[in-house]
Amino acid sequence: MVEFGPLILTLKLSLVVTVLLLFIGTPLAWWLSCTRSKLKSFIEALTALPLVLPPTVLGFYLLILFNPTSPIGSFWINITGESLSFSFFGIVLASVIYSLPFMVQPLQSAFENVGFEIREAAASLRASPLDVFIKIVAPLSKRGFLTASILTFAHTLGEFGIILMVGGNIPGRTKVMSIAIYEHVETLDYNQAHILSGMLLVFSFCVLFLIYTFNRRHPLNVG
Repeated sequence: MVEFGPLILTLKLSLVVTVLLLFIGTPLAWWLSCTRSKLKSFIEALTALPLVLPPTVLGFYLLILFNPTSPIGSFWINITGESLSFSFFGIVLASVIYSLPFMVQPLQSAFENVGFEIREAAASLRASPLDVFIKIVAPLSKRGFLTASILTFAHTLGEFGIILMVGGNIPGRTKVMSIAIYEHVETLDYNQAHILSGMLLVFSFCVLFLIYTFNRRHPLNVG
């Protein structure tokens, strides 16, 4: 029998993180695609850091940051009455940071592919930067939005190390599918581990297949 608790919590976490990163990552990717600031390389490196940093390292520092004795952890307890660490909102924040490059990098690439010429032509017609983005850049970057959203959702779906560090293994609050698989393996319940692992394996393959198929059928054509 499939454990629906971890499955539902995992889907909820992935959906919340994807939506939050759409709002956070879009302006950041837009700025990175437009700016000539000397800080661009620094911000790009900082954004991409979760790609190379072990999740346990990032999780360790986030656990310290979310600690009830820290300014952020103390502030969160004062307004909610609950600890930020070992909570659902805590793993949401950790996942937002850890999945950030999976949202920002595809969007930045999509925005850059639109080209400066189109933006400059719209600006010469007195279009505001916001109008340029909403009416020109965003519609031409649909493929980037789709790819970024799917990759972010899928990556969050399979997170383990950072979830375990920041959220632990609390049923109904932080016990996602990857944690449940680890628990079943520890208790030698390979049958449940096979079922949950197979579900993630099939879903991950379908996600990649969808992205490659969509990109092949809808090639980028910006002239």
